[in-house]
Amino acid sequence: MFLKNAWYVAAWSSEVDRDLQQILVLGEKICMYRSSDNEVVALEDACPHRKLPLSKGRIKNDGIECGYHGLTFNGQGNCIWAPGDGNIPPKAKVHAYPVHEKYDLIWIWMGNPELADTSTIIDIPNFNNPEWGVNQGKAMELNCNYLLMCDNLLDPTHVAWVHQSSFAQSATKSAALNVTQTDEGYIVHRWMMDAEPAPFYKKIVEFEGNCDRLQHYEVRYPAHALIRAVFTPAGTGGVDGTLDEKTFVMDSYNFMTPTTETQTRYYWFQLRNIRPDDQALSKMMSEDVQHAFEEDRVILNAVQQGLTEKKTATIDLSIDSGQLRFRRQLSKKIEAERELENSQEAH
Repeated sequence: MFLKNAWYVAAWSSEVDRDLQQILVLGEKICMYRSSDNEVVALEDACPHRKLPLSKGRIKNDGIECGYHGLTFNGQGNCIWAPGDGNIPPKAKVHAYPVHEKYDLIWIWMGNPELADTSTIIDIPNFNNPEWGVNQGKAMELNCNYLLMCDNLLDPTHVAWVHQSSFAQSATKSAALNVTQTDEGYIVHRWMMDAEPAPFYKKIVEFEGNCDRLQHYEVRYPAHALIRAVFTPAGTGGVDGTLDEKTFVMDSYNFMTPTTETQTRYYWFQLRNIRPDDQALSKMMSEDVQHAFEEDRVILNAVQQGLTEKKTATIDLSIDSGQLRFRRQLSKKIEAERELENSQEAH
């Protein structure tokens, strides 16, 4: 169901402090907190004695003391104290998850710790660029499988019906889609020429009149998406266009963290190439994007319910090509990972 040897977002950096808390990633309960030197610790949230969640214990000398019988574990998951005769059972340990902070997010590796390589975390070129502004919102809880959100983020066409007051314009209903496979996932993209800017962007772009618009929808394994919106004055866009100096670019980064088979935690923020210090613009964009994503949440939650209760088979459309190809390749990666694990266990 899930690709484990991959980085997922566990939390915003601001969400984790010295207090013990339980988070859920890929159906696994994890106890997370910060050590006294501000490093994030992530341990299996179950004491090996009677499986009381460690998050119901307390921090002791940067480790965790179980709230039932006091077994104490360090940040590496090793038991460093046990009650009774003082002997620590050999199996008194819990799994420690590799974590890394980057882009104000806490990333967690759910698979083999020996394979965790922080250089493979998605690259975000303009994150610390002072010439780019940023806006973001709180993580969203979705009552749907994470792949439904991946589908959504490989589907430029849905904006014509789901986001009529924000991202939609007439061309989004019918302009042809192009699908490109990369080493990291799939891109569904198209240019729409000489069209009126969509309502959300019309309030932001710094030119008058019609535009050429790029929709670049990209999802990378396991479940990370880049949605790039480009708006440039009509006649300056397209594959061979020379973008105008007033071209507006917004890169939306989206990270889907499966919590269970039918629930997802969704993290997002946008980077823009204009007015980086305009706090009013950042606030307006955050609120409008949050509203649009709430529209997605309503739809996807209902889709999940519909699929769960379906009486007849679903159908596919030509616009689903990118989504279906991404799912097939991800399934192959998950199966290959499972086969490797089974082989290693057999030996």
